[in-house]
Amino acid sequence: MNRSSLSSPAQAILSAAVVVAATGFAAAAGTSGRATAAKPRPAAAPAAVQPPLPKKPVLLPGTGSLVKNVVDDFEDEKWTWRYNHPKSSEEQDKRMRGPLGKSTNNRWFEGPKRGTPDVVKRVDLPAPGLEGSEHGLLVATLHGGIPGRVTYTMQQDDLIYNLSKFTGRSMSVADSPSITVRVYMPPFEQWENRTGPSFGFRAGCFTHAIITGDDHPDEGRFGLEEYWPGMFVCFESSHSGKFKEDGAYIRVRSGRNGGEIRGPRIEQLGWWTLGMSFTPDGMVHYFASPGVDELTMDDHITSQYPYGYRTELVKTFFFNVCTQDDGRTWSTPWVIDDPKVYFVKRPQMATSKATRR
Repeated sequence: MNRSSLSSPAQAILSAAVVVAATGFAAAAGTSGRATAAKPRPAAAPAAVQPPLPKKPVLLPGTGSLVKNVVDDFEDEKWTWRYNHPKSSEEQDKRMRGPLGKSTNNRWFEGPKRGTPDVVKRVDLPAPGLEGSEHGLLVATLHGGIPGRVTYTMQQDDLIYNLSKFTGRSMSVADSPSITVRVYMPPFEQWENRTGPSFGFRAGCFTHAIITGDDHPDEGRFGLEEYWPGMFVCFESSHSGKFKEDGAYIRVRSGRNGGEIRGPRIEQLGWWTLGMSFTPDGMVHYFASPGVDELTMDDHITSQYPYGYRTELVKTFFFNVCTQDDGRTWSTPWVIDDPKVYFVKRPQMATSKATRR
């Protein structure tokens, strides 16, 4: 199959190889300044194998209660997407072309910064997933940049969940929110033949800090700063000359200094469960696991203060679909299913009569 042009972005989508590098060390023996023969040393006894230290427990995504009405299982036969082309491209050319595309159930909308994926479609699951689930959402894109142009550089489109419509506000990390989603990793022959990020699962967050946005009216001042931590699925193409065979891995955005963190390799294709949780200390916790089972501490990748920020509010979550934007090559076809948001209600503080007065 020619991966540079998918005959149909809805084609269902498995086999992967993994190389795990092991590190070791060599100890150099010290010498004196005199040229003397080295004395034979008795063979060292083999070191006892130490069991790995258990991971410190953190908030598991899926802990607590479901946020009321914040869910989409894509089983409704009337689920459709309303395209409103040309798509928005505010990030590239400062043009937000409204009205934005949205789903008929008003749960999803086109990202104003980068625009909607070219295909947003309810489909049959490409392989058995969650028990009782039969449908998911296919997202793929061809023209990822400015409408009517090609840039021949990586571009991305956004599909955003309309969280504030159902919660009425952003979620405070004091309520320990978390997000989970199932994502289908297709067979490598269906991936866009490009080394780099292909799919993103991210959250829109706020904290109080020095505002860094170039187009923000309060840039450089202390105020409410928005940022987008998350995870990217990255492809390693065997056609790039750098890799012997196709492969993929998860990359976390970001560490304390803003640098991205390499996560686990995707040894097994098919369904994966991704999750993020947000704790009252402002830390973000990243999880990923093959299969559709609930996440456990074995699936914990890392916990970070992205960009050195302590998260205060979670505004929403969204998905990125990336492409090389050459006008001919479809992105990898991604299928998502059953995104859910949870919270753990914060404990109520006891108050005295005098305090209440």
